[in-house]
Amino acid sequence: MKVGIVAGEASGDVLGAQLMQALRRQHSDVEFLGVGGSQMGSAGLVSLESMDRFSFNGFLEPIKRLPELLGLIASLADRLADVDVMIGVDFNVFNLKLEKKLKARGIPTVHYVSPSVYAWRRGRANRIERCADLLLTLYPFEPSYYDDTRIRTVFVGHPLADEIEQIHDRASMREQARQALGLGTNSVVVALLPGSRYSEVNFHKELFLETCVRFQMNLDTDQCQFVIPCRIEKASTSLQLEHQYYPTVDLRITDKSSQLVLAAADVALVKSGTSTLEALLLRTPMVVTYRIGWLTYAIVRSMLHTPRVALPNILANRELVPEFIQHRATAEVLASHLESELHRATTDKNFFAEYDHIHHTLRQNNAERAANAVLELVANNTVAGT
Repeated sequence: MKVGIVAGEASGDVLGAQLMQALRRQHSDVEFLGVGGSQMGSAGLVSLESMDRFSFNGFLEPIKRLPELLGLIASLADRLADVDVMIGVDFNVFNLKLEKKLKARGIPTVHYVSPSVYAWRRGRANRIERCADLLLTLYPFEPSYYDDTRIRTVFVGHPLADEIEQIHDRASMREQARQALGLGTNSVVVALLPGSRYSEVNFHKELFLETCVRFQMNLDTDQCQFVIPCRIEKASTSLQLEHQYYPTVDLRITDKSSQLVLAAADVALVKSGTSTLEALLLRTPMVVTYRIGWLTYAIVRSMLHTPRVALPNILANRELVPEFIQHRATAEVLASHLESELHRATTDKNFFAEYDHIHHTLRQNNAERAANAVLELVANNTVAGT
């Protein structure tokens, strides 16, 4: 069996590699070719192009490089014309165009990771139907958005929920994580996750550090430690420079993983994104926030079709965790809610019940379920073609 598979960014490289490994476990005679990173390369990908060709900066560069990208899509479509199935891993705009070309040639196509049609343009569901025969979703609420289309949609669970074991002894986990990070056993530890990109860190750093000051004042203690996981040297330097204006804040900037920092924390302030799911899976109480430029926000707000942006709240279909976006996100408000979430987590014995329920729902043996669905598509196409 020959499988075409294309990922255009690091997260897709990880997902793609896990799927490739699961497919090989179920079908030993399989060949993979396409585009991916080091993880997919290690899983046996025959690379047709470097994933670096998909690396863009800002909004204008993709537009400037549009002729090159369209040429690349056409070239890949020709070189993948004899595969038994084509899998596009996330990287929506590029992969959907590629999938559409290959579907027109009669090749079964799979799109892995649903675009956020629940939050943005609902009409995208119809576009995806024209490009893919099978859609694999990470979240259980997503398939219903495709009910009016003919695309087969399968919820396969989230890989993070498989990777992170369900927590039964958080105190022991927290102690081990603090030892690894060199943090005080009796301190109140607050994880700060202002974003994974330099631009996000730079935009949120002042708000996050002001919140630290307010939080310490509210607790009336000097036994607080604040930890930011940051592996981008430029962002780390920016944080260190900003920290000079907040000498009372005991701030640690570490290149350790966000999961380790969240495991060590009593409570977390998290920029909206996948890190909120990590916090939920690690049973870390959190407050979610997000700020962007006012013009960008005005445009985004007009396009948004959901009242909630934090993943835990979307998954729970209610405000499970406090979220404060744009002008509502002030240091006073964030500090106050960090304090209240910390208090609730230590006094309400049912505080983590919904966290655990969501973890259980998302823990579906993601890669194996995705592989099963892909192989079923190939088998059905083979039968239909005989």
